Amino acid sequence: MKHKSNLNPMLRSKFSEEIFNLKYRHEGAETWEALANTLVDDVCTSPDLFLWFTREEKAQLKEYITDMKFIPAGRYLYYAGRQNKFFNNCYLLKAEEDTRQDWADLSWKAESCLMTGGGIGVDYSVYRGAGTPIKRTGGQASGPIPKMNMINEIGRRVMQGGSRRSAIYASLNWQHPDINEFLSAKDWASMPVGSTGKTLWDIKQDDFNFAAPLDMTNVSVNYDTDWLMNYYKTGEVGDVFLQNVRQAMQTAEPGFSFNFFDKENETLRNACTEVTSEDDSDVCNLGSLNFGRIESLEELSDVVTLATKFLICGTLKAQLPYKKIGDVREKNRRLGLGFMGVHEWLIKKGYKYEVTPELHQWLSVYRGVSDKVSRDFADELSISRPVANRAIAPTGSIGILAGTSTGIEPIFAVAYKRRYLKGNTRWVYQYVVDNAAQELIDLYGTDPDEIESALDLASDYERRMKFQADVQDYVDMSISSTINLPAWGDKLNNENTVEDFAKTLASYASRLRGFTCYPDGSRGGQPLTSVPYTEAREKLGEEFEEHIEAHDICDISGSGGTCGN
Repeated sequence: MKHKSNLNPMLRSKFSEEIFNLKYRHEGAETWEALANTLVDDVCTSPDLFLWFTREEKAQLKEYITDMKFIPAGRYLYYAGRQNKFFNNCYLLKAEEDTRQDWADLSWKAESCLMTGGGIGVDYSVYRGAGTPIKRTGGQASGPIPKMNMINEIGRRVMQGGSRRSAIYASLNWQHPDINEFLSAKDWASMPVGSTGKTLWDIKQDDFNFAAPLDMTNVSVNYDTDWLMNYYKTGEVGDVFLQNVRQAMQTAEPGFSFNFFDKENETLRNACTEVTSEDDSDVCNLGSLNFGRIESLEELSDVVTLATKFLICGTLKAQLPYKKIGDVREKNRRLGLGFMGVHEWLIKKGYKYEVTPELHQWLSVYRGVSDKVSRDFADELSISRPVANRAIAPTGSIGILAGTSTGIEPIFAVAYKRRYLKGNTRWVYQYVVDNAAQELIDLYGTDPDEIESALDLASDYERRMKFQADVQDYVDMSISSTINLPAWGDKLNNENTVEDFAKTLASYASRLRGFTCYPDGSRGGQPLTSVPYTEAREKLGEEFEEHIEAHDICDISGSGGTCGN
C-alpha cells in the first residue's frame, strides 16, 4: 500500500516524509511545496532585486522542485528561508606547504568550514614523511597521518551548523613515503582494544559512534599519470595499487582517486569525492536531476536549463566561511549538476543496468544543455564562466526524499531494513520496499526476485565499473559511486580474487575519476540490510528500536596507558 500525505503528496513513502520532517522542515517551510517556493525566492533573486530569472522561469523552477524533477543539495534545502545562507555542501582544502604555519592554517580552515554545515576534503600529499629530519628544530616530522587524525577529531567535536556531524575526506599520493601506513589506517579489525580480545571493528558493530582512527573520514589514494604510464608500459598495477585493492576488498577503504594528464593536479575532492579541483578553498555547489520523474527529452532540456541557472545564482548568493573561498569561487564558479533515479528510469523502461542507446541520448542532452546554458547565462550576468558543470553526488538524503534510486547506483535491494539514528540514543530500523521496484511489480506483475539490485551485481563488478565509466564520459568532474561486493572471505571476494579485481579496475582507470567499493559487513552500523520482499510488505513502515550503550575506551582497556593519567 502506497504512502499518502495530504501535506506533501509528492513524497512517496513514510520514510521520505520523515526525512523531510527531521532534516529540512522548519518555520516558513512547513511543506515540501513551501520549501521549494522559499528556496527559489532565496537563491534566484539578486540583492538589488534585479531579475536573474523571469517571473515565468521562477514559477516553472518552483514547479520542477515541487514535483521533484530537480532537487538542490541538502545544504540548500536546510538553509532555505533561514537567516544564514550556507548553501554549499563541501569545501576542498589543500595542505599547501610543509610548514608549522600551514599545519595551523589547515586546522583553522577545516574548523571554519565544518562550523557552517559543509563537509571538507583535504589532500595531504605535500607533507613530508614520518621520521624525516627537521633542520630548524632538530626533531623529526610526524608525517601527514597524525594531521589527518587531528582534523578527524575536529570533525568529531564540531556539530555542523548545530545540525549534523562532519563529513571529511583525506587523500595521499601513491608515491608518498607513508603510503603503506595510510593503506591500513582504517583497518580497525587489526587494532586490538586493550587486553579484551576485541578489536575496534568488533566494538563498532555495536556502536558505530565509538571513536576509531579516521572514523569521520573517507580516505583515498591519488594515482597520477606516472602510475598510469607505468601500467601501460608494463601491464603491472604495482604493489601499492594491489595492496590498495586488497584493503578495499576487505575494509572498503582506501578508495581510488584517478587524476591523469590534464586533470593530474585536480587532487582535491569533496567529502563524497565527486567534485574535483586543484585550487585550495574551492567549493562544492550541488543539485540533482531526477531521471525517474522527468518525462521526456524536451522536459529534460528545460529542467537542465533552469537547474544550471539556479546553481549559477547559488554562486552569487551562498555565504562562505572565509574570504579566500570567495576569491576561488569567483575564479572557478564550479557547478555540480548531477542526477539520480537513473536505475528507476531503466527499470521503468524494462532495461538492464547498463548505459543503453536511449540513456546515451539523455546523457547527451544533460551534457550539451548544461555546457551551453552555463556559458550563456554567465555571459548574460557579466560574471566568470564556470570551469566545470557536472558532478554526480551520492544523493543519499535527497534520493530517499524523492523515493528514487540514488545517484547512478542500482537499487540496493528490492526490500530492506534501513538503520538510522534518532536522538543520538536509539538506532531505528524501518522496513522499506524500493519504490521503483514496487512500481514495476504493480504495473507488470514482475517477480520481485527477477529485479536486478546492487546485491545481485555484487558478483559482476565489471558491469558496475563499465556503467560508471560510460556515464563518466558525460561528466566533467567525477562520480560518487560505490559498488557492492560480497563479504571478505566469500568465494567471490577473497585473497584469490584480488589480482583479477585489480587488473579489471586498472583497465578502466583511464575512463574513471574515482572508484570505491563496499564489501558487505565491512563497517559497523551498516545502514541497509536486505530482507525478503514478503516480509517487508507485511511490515512496511514498522520501526524497531535499539538502545545504544556508550562505550568508554578506558573502561574497556583498563587503566593502563593514557587512561591511567
